[in-house]
Formats: sequence, structure tokens, C-alpha cells
Amino acid sequence: MRERGGVPDAAGVMVLGACAVWSLLSAYGREARPEGVLLAVLAVAAGYACGRICGSLLPVAAAATVALAALGLALASPDGIHGIPATTAAPAPGHTGADAALSALAAGAACCAASAAGPPVLRFALRLLALGIAGAAAALGSAAGCLAALGVLLCSLAASRMRRRLVGLAGLALAAGLMAGLSWAVAEDALPDGLSVSLEGHLTRNRVLLWEDAVELAKEYPVLGAGPDRFGGLSPTAQQSPESDGKPHSAALQQAAEQGVVGVALLGAAFGWVLYGLWRSPRPTPVVLTAGAALTALAAFASVGNALSFTPVTAGAGLLAGLATARPLREDAPEPRLEPTRRSS
Repeated sequence: MRERGGVPDAAGVMVLGACAVWSLLSAYGREARPEGVLLAVLAVAAGYACGRICGSLLPVAAAATVALAALGLALASPDGIHGIPATTAAPAPGHTGADAALSALAAGAACCAASAAGPPVLRFALRLLALGIAGAAAALGSAAGCLAALGVLLCSLAASRMRRRLVGLAGLALAAGLMAGLSWAVAEDALPDGLSVSLEGHLTRNRVLLWEDAVELAKEYPVLGAGPDRFGGLSPTAQQSPESDGKPHSAALQQAAEQGVVGVALLGAAFGWVLYGLWRSPRPTPVVLTAGAALTALAAFASVGNALSFTPVTAGAGLLAGLATARPLREDAPEPRLEPTRRSS
């Protein structure tokens, strides 16, 4: 077994506790509101604990239930799978990111169940469920969610042939870091002109301006940040936009602007803790890498959107991480070792 002594759990307690404490410290003496950060930390912790319990009792059924619940939420809610109605006719960018992130998490849960299932028919049915989640996202107008779900499905198929999970998890960590670095490079105008213009066309000029405001605030308040939930009141772009939700639509840049360099480090530590827990997980490697792919897709959406501002997304991330790191009560029997046959004399 890879998991020893509950080190990943202890690390998770310290990281999540530090995130909560630092949000309170950065809000001290200011008109800041750390409630959003505290709610996100609570949602991750509750989802993770629930995933560990359910994953221990019913590893396959629990993951399949999570996927079906997300799919049912997508089909039942006309406003998208985030379940929060938009205030305008067109969905806000943050809502779109939440839709796509939940699609990736739902597909990840279905593929985790498929990777852990025994009968081939059941594995095929669960992967068909992941394909249905991608189709539901496309039908609801979330092209990013459809592509993310399909990407997680393809990663799950590829993970079934991998035996060294550390290499796969290192690649996922690199991909998440590149996405976060890309958002910072766009905000600093550090990319070549042609690439910057192309990215700005996809991101919209308003979002790039919000990122630039976040970088300016991070430079003005490098250690403590401006305070949780103060970006909307200090950003000129957010104040001039009538439909702004007061967020910069980038988790890393929001942490830098509102909680300083320590907040960014803690956000990275939270993602690192999840990957470390997956590496030490007693679950099979295909399950671990599938969950890692879905959580990396969430990290990518959080780098260019507002996905982590929605409680269903943060709770779903913790739930999937818990399912993928749970120790099943009924351990799979080890594969029989083939002994060479001896010739009879």
C-alpha cells in the first residue's frame, strides 16, 4: 500500500487550516469579507470527508452516484449545472466556468467508477455515462464542458495502460502550473504580440483588464493582499462594468490581489496536497490518474474563470478527491503469481 500513517490527511488538515487562518489574517482591520474563502474551505473539507467514507464503503457505486447526480442536476436546471440562475440573459463567464468544471468532475467520477469496476459490461456502461455527460454539456451550450468531459474520458482510457502514477501526476501538475502562469503572463503583457491578440480574442478584453487590475493590486499589497472580497471595490474595470461580479475571473490572480503572495502559495499548496494524496492513494493507478485529470481540468478553468467561487464546484472537487483516495473496506485480491513449472524427473 502507498498510504502510510495518514500523512496525506494530516497535510490536508494543515493546508486547509492555513487557508482559513490566512483569510482571517488578511481581512483583519479592513472592510473585507473572508466568508467566501471560509465557505470554500469548508466545502472542500466536507466533500473530501464524505468521499472518503462513501469510497470506503462502496467504491464503484459511490462514484457512479456522484456522476449521475451531476448529470441529473444538469438536465433538471435550465440555468446550467451550477444550479445558480444568472441575473442576465446571457450567462456570466463565471457561470460558464462552473458549468464546465462540474462537467469535468462528473465525467471524472463516472470514469473513476469505470476504472474500479470489474465486469467489462459495467465498465462500458459507466464510460458511456461519461460520454452522456459530455453530450449533456454540449446540449446546454457549454462547449468547454463538453471538451473537458471528453478529455477526461480519453485520459481515463489512456490511464488504464499506465503503471507509474508519479509520471502522470507530475504531468498534470505541470499542466496546471502552465495555465496559471499563462494567465499571469497575459496580465503582464509578457507574451508575443500575435499570441496576446489571439488569446485576448478568446478571453475578451474586459477579462484581460480585470487581470491587469489584479496584478496592480498584488504589487501594491504584496504580502497581505488587499483583503478577501475587496477586488470589486478597488478594481477600476470592475467598477465601470455594469455586469461585473467583483471577481477577476482567475483564482491565482484573485488570491494574489486579495491575499498576497502567501495566498497564492496556499492555493498552490492545496492543489499539491490533492496530487500528493492521489500519489499515496491505495486505489488503483487508473482511478488515481482519472481523478487527477478531472481535478486538473478544474484547475485550468479556475485559472481563467470563476469556477472556485461556486460551492457545488468546490464540494465536488473535495468529493472526487476523497473517492479517489479512500481505502476500500474490501481489498481487491492480489493477482496470482505464476510460478514456473518444474519438470518431473
